[in-house]
Amino acid sequence: MELTDEQWTIVEPLLPKPVKRADGKGRPRVDNRAILNGILWVMRTGAPWHDMPNRYPPYQTCHRRFQEWVKAGTFEAVLRKLVEDVKERGDLDLTECFIDGTFVMAKKGAQGWEKPSGAKVQSSWQWQMALVFLSPYPLAVLRRMKSA
Repeated sequence: MELTDEQWTIVEPLLPKPVKRADGKGRPRVDNRAILNGILWVMRTGAPWHDMPNRYPPYQTCHRRFQEWVKAGTFEAVLRKLVEDVKERGDLDLTECFIDGTFVMAKKGAQGWEKPSGAKVQSSWQWQMALVFLSPYPLAVLRRMKSA
């Protein structure tokens, strides 16, 4: 799941703009949107940083930027905006959260486990965003938010 253009429009102003070095040296800073998509992938899947797919920037870069944003309070602001957007768009009720919403279907008469079919697994953008918030860091942010 990648951020939609609408979601990106909401969070882009919260992210710091890259500062060019006075001497003009160094590599150009990797795009914030690609970094944020990589961070959200890790949050959603719970996978280690080094398992990030190649479609995202290097995991070291994503992890470093994640640390910068957490330290500066930027990541919490981004999560807050995304929560507000999800609530406004999908009328998603975040008053009840589950620690583990994963499941595996047992195939009748089979020895092993079967991966759930696409029809049985929710894949809406609301569900995908909710999975991000089931990760430990976003949950801590949500707990500090005041409910209406």
